[in-house]
Amino acid sequence: MLASPAPVFAVSDVHGHRDDLVATLQGAGLLDARERWTGGDAQLYVLGDLVDRGPDGIGVIRLLRRLQAEAPAAVHVLLGNHEVLALGMWLHPDEGYLPLWLRNGGLASDQAGLTTDDITWLSALPAMARVGDDLLVHSDTTAYLGWGRSVDAVNAQVTGMLTRPDPVGVSEVLRGLTQRRRFVGTQGAAQADSMLAAYGGSRVVHGHSIVATLRGVTPGHGALTYADGRALAIDGGRYNGGPLLLVDLTRD
Repeated sequence: MLASPAPVFAVSDVHGHRDDLVATLQGAGLLDARERWTGGDAQLYVLGDLVDRGPDGIGVIRLLRRLQAEAPAAVHVLLGNHEVLALGMWLHPDEGYLPLWLRNGGLASDQAGLTTDDITWLSALPAMARVGDDLLVHSDTTAYLGWGRSVDAVNAQVTGMLTRPDPVGVSEVLRGLTQRRRFVGTQGAAQADSMLAAYGGSRVVHGHSIVATLRGVTPGHGALTYADGRALAIDGGRYNGGPLLLVDLTRD
């Protein structure tokens, strides 16, 4: 009998809810009571938006950075638009990011808790990943197509833009990652196909747009498969009263 593949878990839009993330990972057997990695060969992908809106974004960053140090082959973090906004606030404080940051739930405690080492880590976060037939991204946008035609090319381009000495690159990445809902409607499946044709896979897995907004109902529902099966939305809307969804992509 062939061994079952190691599970691949994805969670998105933690937005400072560190304790919920810990409890969710413990419930899946990925962390022990001391918050140490116990997932073995399992893979964990966190699809961005670690900070803002919730109580302890810095705690989320500290937890994930420690888990990456414990299990570097197992724990992966992708870049979300709120990480880009935090970078803009830190790197280019005079470029007018403050009103946008405030409107999007920016917390002074998160921004004050960042260190130069955190900024280096955030600036190098990949924008996308391919895992089997799944293309993992933060945002349900096709803006990634403007940054390269392979996963490696996109990640290199985004890192280069975020580390430019001027604010142009940060602003461009922020503009792209704040777009949403490109995979809904009559052209949604075709838009998802354009992403899959460029980067491979058969399904785009994303956060950013709360599942309830895509369903047209109140928060509280599980992950949503849509766009003729070409997209999977996993942002349960934790900051808005919904659940923090941890999805086993090998079973979904």
